Amino acid sequence: MTITQPPSTKQDILQYLLRNGQATAQALADNLDISPQAIRRHLKDLETEELIEHHAIQVGMGRPQYIYRLSKKGRDRFPQGYSEFAVSFLDTLVETVGEKQVGEVLRKQWERKAEEYRQRVGNGTLRERVTKLVQLRQKEGYMAELLLVENDNSKKGIPEKYILAEHHCAISEVAESFPSVCGHELEMFSAVLPDCTVERTHWINNGEHNCGYLIQAKFKIE
Repeated sequence: MTITQPPSTKQDILQYLLRNGQATAQALADNLDISPQAIRRHLKDLETEELIEHHAIQVGMGRPQYIYRLSKKGRDRFPQGYSEFAVSFLDTLVETVGEKQVGEVLRKQWERKAEEYRQRVGNGTLRERVTKLVQLRQKEGYMAELLLVENDNSKKGIPEKYILAEHHCAISEVAESFPSVCGHELEMFSAVLPDCTVERTHWINNGEHNCGYLIQAKFKIE
């Protein structure tokens, strides 16, 4: 007989903070449908385990409000994909063939990945293609989601805009040691969506809670 374990409230808290960057205890209680008292007990345990951290902000004349976010240890709880082996392997390559050659290898790898994505994303509307791209990234552990940027519908000819947000980087350790891969990632998305402009809006390596890319259809010249 298979015993199904109940979902972990602490894991739900970690996932919420991973997706949203930060939150108050009350916001966590409201979104997870748990009493504030229970949430605070879980937050205390998670801080003791060094998985989250908090800072205080003063709101009005009352008591300070605590804002919680993941610590580096907390982020490391989520799958890292290539992880330490890939970093060690790339370090060895740098020592063996040099940094320039390794940079070329990384560029070739992302070109291959872009071609794979192009084939799997296929044709279709921009919404269909970016939705498929997000699904591919989710399968690879990036905890990606797609957000529509609202346009002024009163103006004709305004191109579609989307934000591709990645709340967890599956290769974060590689990106920390070899930040050029993040530049290649931006190039890769541009190659997969050649009829769009792609701009980075957020970057985990800069201390932000996610990596974000603004995807905008190019104006068509009639």
